[in-house]
Amino acid sequence: MISWMIGFALLVAAFFATVAILNLTVYSAHGFVSSYLDALNRHDATTARELPGVRAPSGVETTLLTDGALGAIDDIRLEHDTAAGDGTHSVEYSYKLGKRSATSTFSVIQTGSFVGLFSRWSFEKSPLATVSVATPYDPRFRVNGTDVVSAVQPTQSQPFVVFTPGLYVFDHKSTYLVATPIPVPVTEPASVTPVRVEAEANALFAREVRNQLGKYYITCATQTVLLPTSCPFGKSFSNRVVSTPAWKMVSDPPVTIVPDQNSGHWLVPFATGQAHLTVKVQSLFDGSISTFDSDVPFEVSY
Repeated sequence: MISWMIGFALLVAAFFATVAILNLTVYSAHGFVSSYLDALNRHDATTARELPGVRAPSGVETTLLTDGALGAIDDIRLEHDTAAGDGTHSVEYSYKLGKRSATSTFSVIQTGSFVGLFSRWSFEKSPLATVSVATPYDPRFRVNGTDVVSAVQPTQSQPFVVFTPGLYVFDHKSTYLVATPIPVPVTEPASVTPVRVEAEANALFAREVRNQLGKYYITCATQTVLLPTSCPFGKSFSNRVVSTPAWKMVSDPPVTIVPDQNSGHWLVPFATGQAHLTVKVQSLFDGSISTFDSDVPFEVSY
């Protein structure tokens, strides 16, 4: 009987010891934050978003609170779990975002207990942050490979909510445009980070425009007049033209493509090319005939 009572006492003691250990680890303030960070590391945005206290500010786009937009977090380590007198805990974790080492501090508060034994926790301050994205030349962009479209004017920036911490790589890649990838580490909850994604013409865009303009110049050169219709080059004379003008292209104007101030509009800045004209001209002064056989420079922009 006595041995049974001793065994029961030991069992009860082991049970409460287990409860105490779990409240110091899994059900602790830092254990709660660890579950949030683990969800981000697994690219499980749904679990992370459903944790108590994860609140998105009203009126801010939540498109980036998805699995695909999450970046990699490595080497997650607890640094500090400091209790305050009001029941809140300040929990600091270190980690790596790519090759960069960083830390984040989270404020959590105990909200009760589960079956009267295990502590429940909530973020006192939401662990979400904001990136304010400007897309002056094309509203489309990508975040860690996730396609996004800005809904504001090109002169404005649109705020998007993101999880903290995270490494968010912004870029653009479409048929004719590209933007250099911009890695944006976000480590501070409630912070606002400005991002500017500047799409520019890619090599295919320039090549397509160059090919189309090349065909256009060749068509212009087939016109047997001094001033080819709707064409960028021509030549006039004060003397009498006595033969059929013959044009041929010498060098096309170089093509570069730059963005206009209006989103979606692109410009080919002023550039110079040369066409060659051969034609016989009779002097009105003495009636002599000479051959004009020279390059004619011309300037274009589109």
